Amino acid sequence: MAKWTVADMPEMAGTTAVLTGASSGIGLVAAREFARAGAHVVLAVRNVPKGEDVARAMEGSVEVRELDVSDLGSIREFASKWRGPITVLVNNAGIMDVPLTRTRDGFDLQTATNSLGPFLLTNLLLPKITDRVVWVASQLHRMGHLNLDDLGWDTRPYKPLDAYNDSKLQVVLFSLELQRRLTATGSKVRSVLAHPGIATTTLVAHSSSNAINRFSFLLNDPEHGALPTLFAATQNVAGNAYVGPDGVGSIKGSPTVRKPGKAGLDMVAAQGLWAAVSAKVGVPA
Repeated sequence: MAKWTVADMPEMAGTTAVLTGASSGIGLVAAREFARAGAHVVLAVRNVPKGEDVARAMEGSVEVRELDVSDLGSIREFASKWRGPITVLVNNAGIMDVPLTRTRDGFDLQTATNSLGPFLLTNLLLPKITDRVVWVASQLHRMGHLNLDDLGWDTRPYKPLDAYNDSKLQVVLFSLELQRRLTATGSKVRSVLAHPGIATTTLVAHSSSNAINRFSFLLNDPEHGALPTLFAATQNVAGNAYVGPDGVGSIKGSPTVRKPGKAGLDMVAAQGLWAAVSAKVGVPA
């Protein structure tokens, strides 16, 4: 069977794709390909001048809007200004293995950016979404743990990589619970997951984990790392599908539907997490 590539993307004229963190890495590649396929693409980015530079280099209909997914106020402002339908929301923005920093809302920066912010954004925009939500996850969710009593690393000793793993497990559980809710209401909107394998991006450029990029021949480049996102966003996959590379360990390769870790399929944990995070960010559970 032929490997899936961007050449297999459907025509997307008349659709709107919103991508967070789309000014670099796999988000940039995904945004470019959505636009090339005919979608109107919104780059929801923290650094607007950088986003505008990226947008100018893209073919098609592209606009830039300011959004800091680590800041609840920025998310609420972005959502309040949105008008019209959104075909696909891609929660792509993320950071990894960073020192402890507290956001204006009092959360650790990594959990806020990777988990709490995308959760709030999705909840606020959900009434506008017509087709699907794509959560960009990580295979490292398999090493994550759920601590509902200390989601923001307020009492535990902060460990940067553990915080990343935990935040990505939370993302996987968000998708599980969101899809349950969508199915229960008869909605045709789908929640799906995508992970890039290990891609040679700047995500870990600042940390010791960047050593992995020295072995780029074993990894996905950003062009291939973006394929699971594009596949999850455009192909007829089931709700809560987990899309990743088809190679050994799902490290590199072409996109296919795989399975998340066992902890990411715990419905009771997903419902508990949804309630806990709803209270933290101020949305109805």
